[in-house]
Amino acid sequence: MADITDDSLNQESQNSVKQDGSGDVTASAGIRQSSEDHSDDGIDTASQSVSANVATVKLEDELKKSFIDYAMSVIVDRALPDVRDGLKPVHRRVLYDMYDLKIWHNGQTKKSARVVGDVIGRFHPHGDAAVYETIVRMAQWFSMRAPLIFGQGNFGNIDGDGPAAMRYTEVRMTKIAEMMLQDIDKETVDTYPNYDGNEQIPEVLPTRFPNLLVNGSSGIAVGMATNIPPHNLGEVIDGTVALLDNPDLGLDDLMRYIPGPDFPTGGFIVGNAGIREAYRTGRGRCIMRARTHIEEDKSGRKTIYVDEIPYVVNKSAIVKQIAELVRDKKIEGISEVNDLSDKDNQVRIAIDLKRDAYEEAVLNNLFERTSLQSSFPINMIALVHNHPRQLPLKEILSEFINFRREVVTRRTVYLLRQDRRKAFLDEGLIVAKANINKIVDMITDSANADEARRRLMEEPWDGTLISSLIERTEEGFNICLPSGIDPKAGLHDDKYYLSEEQARAILALQLQRLTHLAGDEIQADYKALIENIKGYLEILNNPVRMNEVIRGELIEVKEAFADKRRSDFTEDYGKLSKADFIAPQDVIVTLSQEGYIKYQDISTYEAQQRGGKGRQAAKLKDDDFISRMAVTNTHDTLMCFTDKGRVFASKVFDLPTSENRTWRGRPIQNIFKIEEGEKITALLPVSEFDENHFIIMATVMGYIKKVKLSAFKSFMQRVNDQAIKAITLREGDSLMGAEISSGDDDVFVFSSDGQCIRICEFYNKKDVADNDESDDDGAEPEVEENEDQSSEGEVKVVDRHAGQGIRPSGRGSGALRIIKLRPGQTAVSLILLSVDETDPEAVMVTANGYGKRILLTDIPLRMNRGSSGVKTMSHMDRNGKLVGVVRSDINSDYLVITDLGHMTRTPVSNLPLPGRTAGGVIVMRPYEGESIIALQSIPENVVASNEHTRNARNLDKNDELEIIEKLNGGKDKDAEETSKEDI
Repeated sequence: MADITDDSLNQESQNSVKQDGSGDVTASAGIRQSSEDHSDDGIDTASQSVSANVATVKLEDELKKSFIDYAMSVIVDRALPDVRDGLKPVHRRVLYDMYDLKIWHNGQTKKSARVVGDVIGRFHPHGDAAVYETIVRMAQWFSMRAPLIFGQGNFGNIDGDGPAAMRYTEVRMTKIAEMMLQDIDKETVDTYPNYDGNEQIPEVLPTRFPNLLVNGSSGIAVGMATNIPPHNLGEVIDGTVALLDNPDLGLDDLMRYIPGPDFPTGGFIVGNAGIREAYRTGRGRCIMRARTHIEEDKSGRKTIYVDEIPYVVNKSAIVKQIAELVRDKKIEGISEVNDLSDKDNQVRIAIDLKRDAYEEAVLNNLFERTSLQSSFPINMIALVHNHPRQLPLKEILSEFINFRREVVTRRTVYLLRQDRRKAFLDEGLIVAKANINKIVDMITDSANADEARRRLMEEPWDGTLISSLIERTEEGFNICLPSGIDPKAGLHDDKYYLSEEQARAILALQLQRLTHLAGDEIQADYKALIENIKGYLEILNNPVRMNEVIRGELIEVKEAFADKRRSDFTEDYGKLSKADFIAPQDVIVTLSQEGYIKYQDISTYEAQQRGGKGRQAAKLKDDDFISRMAVTNTHDTLMCFTDKGRVFASKVFDLPTSENRTWRGRPIQNIFKIEEGEKITALLPVSEFDENHFIIMATVMGYIKKVKLSAFKSFMQRVNDQAIKAITLREGDSLMGAEISSGDDDVFVFSSDGQCIRICEFYNKKDVADNDESDDDGAEPEVEENEDQSSEGEVKVVDRHAGQGIRPSGRGSGALRIIKLRPGQTAVSLILLSVDETDPEAVMVTANGYGKRILLTDIPLRMNRGSSGVKTMSHMDRNGKLVGVVRSDINSDYLVITDLGHMTRTPVSNLPLPGRTAGGVIVMRPYEGESIIALQSIPENVVASNEHTRNARNLDKNDELEIIEKLNGGKDKDAEETSKEDI
């Protein structure tokens, strides 16, 4: 800062006195004295004098005032649209300039640079880039629902590419844009001077349709922003007309006409909850989704085509997003993505799928991870009387209706004023024609025009003719009399006195207007003007007539410009669940003895011929092996029953999986809260928990229980790591298996020594409730069967429902005895058979690798529970204990698993079908010290998808016998030991 010297203080004091005629002499003297004495007091006095002319304000107050002024300037003059015409100032000025330059829809286009320069020079003193961007946006089909400018040249595209320079492109107004400026020359809106005061700018355009809703708007102001989606013109006008007819219309009724936005890029709108909230409060959101369809070529490969994308989304960005997700393997099932868009197809994205891809899952993943589905935040803020307000739908339409009333009123007043002036002049001409001779003489006798005008005004003229033509109000006033006319003018006591304007019109009258024909034309014109004036007065005085005019003009716009809706609606099913992203496919769930669980595609396990060594199913620990398996679908619920009678549940797709076939899986303890020492003994996949099916559970000690499947529904829908009780077990007992029944199935329970009992589960005692919690110990009489008794000697029971059946019980109840076991034996398998099945088969496998097929109908049906059953396999000392029995058919496969983790998959057709008590053949050769511990069947509908097993399916009975003879007549030493009786 410069030092304050004596001279400077002295000069400042002199300037102060010069500037202020009433300067403080004392202060000036004090300053001069300080310059002479160089005293500190003098300097203090000078400072006080200078500060006396400076206003003192608080910094925070000044900042607040300045910020508010700046914010309101941005809000009103730049960023927010007006609720009446839906335009920001720059859009309004561009359209008005093009209208003023007569760049109309039916004329030639003009260079964009010409328009930009004219707008900047006349109305908008800002940069040319902002003005040109405004013009470009109003010309883009993907930005405006009803484009207001027609552009010729490159105006950008939906990929985000910019337009050509303004010197290359040309523009003109569209026809609908002219509807926004119609009647602007009839004093319908207020104007204000431009920045240099030489021209007038309209405050708002007298638009004939609610442009704020039709084309929407977006902008960021200071402290607020607006984001209004575009709508369908026809729907908006229908809603406006409905509200005009019934101002008390509710939101639900209004949304029948305006169900939601209508985006220029089309696509789908997901749900309407967010839209309803936006229409109710002015703030909400709209979920937009791309429109797609799927095509399949001759080879069976499918392609997803994207035809429409969400609003304000960059198409090239979508393609890039999809490509990156495919490259990073975050989306499975897509082989390639290409942008096939061209001049005829503005949007066409081809997403090629792999052969095994599930298109619904791929689409759901794309909607979740890319901009193919996006959210449009709705924030309907607009200027109402130059004040920003958040507006609900009804208020926006109400403000537009009020604005149209104002426009129609001002236009009608303007037309009324013009027609009254014309009609009043016609009155003077009619009077002059009726008194033409006298008027001609008076004019010719006058010295000049002023004298002639004065004499015409002073003369009382005959008013007989005009008196018969004049229309009067009920009060007796001439409806054609303009305001501001001299009260002496007009018709008084059958005498007509001309006004100055009428006198001037008579003096300017051409001689050709004096003919009779011209006189008739003047009278006809006068009568037409009277009718117009009467119509204007009716509009101004009758609200019903005013509404009819507004309604008619809205309908005219609709009939001329409305088109079909582009954005369709689709149901909102809530947030997508994980299941929506997982392709339903058949899989095998395996569980090891140590508790490692996983699922893998069924095709992972390829079929082999009978007697092979098998392939590695999992790299397990030395002391671990596969103990349980289930063939299911990824979308099923897997019920996991434990040996302690509890059940856990999980969606199959929530279980661990890997593309590595030998991956051992994850510990089941990490998925479920399994107690120490507790083991999973049954895996039961369920697709639907209905009322008509049951779960039948069997225990190792030969007990059985039946529970309705729906009893587990509420728990299974929660699928978590907690368990519930499924059965109450006796001491020392454990759950062996579980199956789903229809309520009228035959139940087979096999024991480890090859015995089996078969009963019908149907229970016909109506007096026992389904929720009976009793613990039946099997008090029914036990019938001992001779294990060597042949099936031929048994009496077949015709009435399946004559037996005891199995009583349904509650979820936590105990069980009933079904089979009497020999000492040291256990129940190993539970099988259900439907009554309408024909030739039902099963596969039996023992610990030492022997197995066979068996017809379940060869096992006799027993009426009572609790017997030891009948023999189903002999040579158990050679075969080892029975490991399991599973359902099968000639077109299915079976899987055999050893305690060392080896697994082999073989077609069932490779197994013989001997008698009921035969000993079986070798199905797998275990390694030394290895034993078979699990068996699983793979149904036909699953194996049909495996290319490796298809050729083994086309077998008839002769082929079967031939294969059996060949397999048992070879050089296999173990096979030679198989007796003919076994076969």
